[in-house]
Amino acid sequence: MRKIAVFVLFLVMNFGALAIGGILMGDNPAENNWYNGLNQAPWTPPGFVFGLAWTSIMLCFSIYLATSSVFVLNEPKLRNTYVLHLLLNIAWNPVFFFFHQTWLAFPILIGLILTLIQLNRQMGYSFYTNKSWLLFPYFIWLVIAASLNAYIAIMN
Repeated sequence: MRKIAVFVLFLVMNFGALAIGGILMGDNPAENNWYNGLNQAPWTPPGFVFGLAWTSIMLCFSIYLATSSVFVLNEPKLRNTYVLHLLLNIAWNPVFFFFHQTWLAFPILIGLILTLIQLNRQMGYSFYTNKSWLLFPYFIWLVIAASLNAYIAIMN
């Protein structure tokens, strides 16, 4: 029962961070005239992919955190890394979509990648362990997001 409660806690925290970031970004990207007017990378996925990807990613991330909850909840360094990761996740949307600061948004994505790697390292996992594979979709998605962000920053 405790494992389920911890999993739900991480689901609420992770999806809560996404929701707060979404609220702070203003318009939905599909309806955002600024975003739609940008030169976008040829590999930009269709809009519906973003919702599916974030849902899958946050489910995997929540499972990863819940199975390691003893570390995340009780170790100050891990907790701080996780909180920093959530704050960066919240910050990217308004920086990019609301303030249109594409160059400032890029290092936020790099910070997300680095805090994800650091979280895994602080738990003592290598990226070859079974649990770490739960982070792989998130890592790949962040790398793709960083490439899309960089393309927009350079080409606009």
